[in-house]
Amino acid sequence: MVKKMGGVEKMDFELNEVGFDGSPPSVAKMQLFEHIGPLAAAAQSYSPKRACNRLLMSIYIVIFKARINVLLPFGPFAVILHYLTGKHGWVFFFSLVGIIPLAERLGYATEQLAYYIGPTIGGLLNATFGNATEMIISIYALKNGMIRVVQQSLLGSILSNMLLVLGCAFLSGGIVHSDKDQVFNKASAVVNSGLLLMAVMGLMFPAVLHFTHSEVQYGKSEVSLSRFSSCVMLVAYAGYLFFQLKGHHNIYRPVDEGASEAMSMPVAFISVILLPIVGNAAEHASAIMFAMKDKLDITLGVAIGSSTQISMFLIPFCVVIGWIMGKEMDLNFQLFETASLFITVLVVAFMLQEGTANYFKGLMLILCYLIVAASFFEHIDPNFNNN
Repeated sequence: MVKKMGGVEKMDFELNEVGFDGSPPSVAKMQLFEHIGPLAAAAQSYSPKRACNRLLMSIYIVIFKARINVLLPFGPFAVILHYLTGKHGWVFFFSLVGIIPLAERLGYATEQLAYYIGPTIGGLLNATFGNATEMIISIYALKNGMIRVVQQSLLGSILSNMLLVLGCAFLSGGIVHSDKDQVFNKASAVVNSGLLLMAVMGLMFPAVLHFTHSEVQYGKSEVSLSRFSSCVMLVAYAGYLFFQLKGHHNIYRPVDEGASEAMSMPVAFISVILLPIVGNAAEHASAIMFAMKDKLDITLGVAIGSSTQISMFLIPFCVVIGWIMGKEMDLNFQLFETASLFITVLVVAFMLQEGTANYFKGLMLILCYLIVAASFFEHIDPNFNNN
């Protein structure tokens, strides 16, 4: 007998005695629907009307359902203000507000992907999308010879992700889940901490070589060492990706055209603190959202994974690209910046070694970031004017 249900013809057989191979009736029905089920599903999936409805529903959910998308016009407003008024403070504010809904939607997309590909790869994709803007900006600034801006902005992104983003995530998640300690994959955190320490080693030796004046060829040896170390770091990051996937499942010109003077802040503070906060808004919002949902593995994948990607891929990649462009981009981030990164990696590594998180750990990370921010506010880069 054939019945029509939901627009799809469904066969209904009464098997009262035995199945095709002598099996009981219940097993026979299961065998029958194993063959009929995929055909019915295929008939449903290939329906043009159903596909159109799904597309419209997806557009509605992504664009119109989220009320925070009312902030989207702030992005175009920032562009208009930039060309009409040139008031960098307001452009900065409108840009920050305009990024918020994009960050929230990016977090939503990551969460949906994580259901299918796992939290580690989902967090990695979120970090990659979030760092794409920084990569484009860095290459553009490098092309214009703004080496120190590239170095400081990338360093600031690492510090922001490891202290501010992770600290806010731990604090928010700990307040929401105050009755327990949140847990995450300790093994994955240890691997990322090891890679970050390797990145610190890659950044430290060119700086030490420069400040100890022990170079074979002054001004050239540190560049050669940086290029070699960058190639090694890229190989290590490729191995890390393979391990994760297979082994285990002049945008900056306003800084030189008046933003620093208009905001009465040092250029180093804007490059290391303010710009990364705007650039990392996507990771920031996503990490906090996942922590509040008690999905710390994705939070770690976003915050620490982004720092690992910048230090082990984006920075060495910029050195290699500078090499191709004929720009002497190196890993000598100067003593002050290198020391800041080294201490930050140590602090975060100690925070992650237990595999648990709570609001107090988050508070400590935020306070550490305030110390770093105050230090860069008082710091003047003596080499910035040379670039």
